[in-house]
Amino acid sequence: MTLIHKTQICIIGAGPSGLLLAQLLSNAGIDTIVLDRKDRAYIEGRVRAGVLEQGTVKALEEAGVAERVHAEGLPHDGFELAFDGVRHRIDLAGLTGSSVMVYGQTEVTKDLFDARTAAGQQFFFNVEHVVPSDLKSGEPSVQFELDGVQHVIKCDYIAGCDGFHGVSRKAIPQDVLKTFERVYPFGWLGILVDKPPVSHELIYANHEDGFALASMRSETRSRYYIQCDVNDDLSQWSDDRFWEAFAKRLGPDTAANLQIGASFEKSIAPLRSFVAEPMGYGALFLAGDAAHIVPPTGAKGLNLAVADVRLLARALMSHYDGNDHHIDSYSQTVLNRVWKVERFSWQLSMLMHQFPDNAPFDKRMQRAEFDYIASSEAASKAIAENYVGLPLE
Repeated sequence: MTLIHKTQICIIGAGPSGLLLAQLLSNAGIDTIVLDRKDRAYIEGRVRAGVLEQGTVKALEEAGVAERVHAEGLPHDGFELAFDGVRHRIDLAGLTGSSVMVYGQTEVTKDLFDARTAAGQQFFFNVEHVVPSDLKSGEPSVQFELDGVQHVIKCDYIAGCDGFHGVSRKAIPQDVLKTFERVYPFGWLGILVDKPPVSHELIYANHEDGFALASMRSETRSRYYIQCDVNDDLSQWSDDRFWEAFAKRLGPDTAANLQIGASFEKSIAPLRSFVAEPMGYGALFLAGDAAHIVPPTGAKGLNLAVADVRLLARALMSHYDGNDHHIDSYSQTVLNRVWKVERFSWQLSMLMHQFPDNAPFDKRMQRAEFDYIASSEAASKAIAENYVGLPLE
C-alpha cells in the first residue's frame, strides 16, 4: 500500500532553513509538508553557530518568531581579531551602522518548531529512502518510507533543505551538477561550559599553536574553540588539556579573565568550503548546506542558509502571484551572493589559522594582512561589512 499526499511545496529537511521556509510560506498562505530523516528532539539538540546577522534577525521578524531573539539575544557592536597577543577591535556599529545578535542556532530551531507546530504544520519524521522524482515532468513528487509504509508527496515544487549529506543535491544529474570544494587540514574542537564568557565580544585569535575562538551563547554560557587535528580522538582532549591550550592561545592578559569549569558538550568539527552549482533543477531548489558549506570562521553557515530561504520564499510567493522572474533566476541570484560569502569565510580562515604546510613567508603574509587590517579603516570596514551581512542580492 502507498499513501498519497498533496501539497504545494514539499520541504526536505526540518532544520532551521526548512522550518523558516515553511513559516514564511505559511504566512503567505502557501501549503507545505516538511519531512526529515531524524526526529524533532534530535534536530533541536544539534549544537551549531550562534551569531545572527541583521538580515537573519529581520527574516525571523518577518516570520513572526523573533520575540525570544530580542528578549534573550545579546546584541554585539563589534568583535576582536588577535594575532600573537596583539588585539584589534572591528567596530561593527561605527564602521557600518549595524550590529549582530548572539543567539544560538539551537534556540532559533526551537522557536521555529514551536511556531510551525502551533500552526498545525504537517511533519513526517524518521523517514527513510527519500527520493525526489520527476523533477522536469511538471508533476514532481517525493517518495519515502515511514515505519515500513510507502508514501508519495505530490507537489508543485521541492525545496532541498536537507544539509550536506542529504538526498536533494544528489537528485540533480551528475552531468548537470558542478561542485567546488576546499577541505582544510584541521578541525575545530569546541566545548560548551556554564561559565560567563571571557569577553563580552567574540575574540578570533591566531597563535603559533593554532587558532582559538572565544564565543558565547548567553551571559552565563560560553562556547569556546581551538584548532586541532581533525583526526584527534576526543578522549585525548580532557577539559584540563583544553583549558591549558585555550588560555595559551588567548594570551595572558585575556586569559586572566577566563573562568574554567567542566564542559557539558565537546566535539570536533571538520572545516571545508563547498559550493554546488546550479542550486535549482526543474522543480527542485536547494537551500542552505544542501548547496554550500562555509568554514565556521566568520559565523556564516546559518546566515547564508537564511538568505537562501528568504530569496526562495520570495521566488515561490511571486510564482503563485503569477510572476516567474524570481523563480527562474533563483539559482544565479543566490549563487552570486554565496560566492561572496564563501570568499569572506575563506579569507578569514586563511588569516586566522596555522596551516601545516605554511612556509615562513606565508606566516609573514598572515601577519602583514593582520597589521594592514589593524592600521586601515578601509580594511576594517570591509571586514565589518561582510561580518554584519552583505545585502540580500
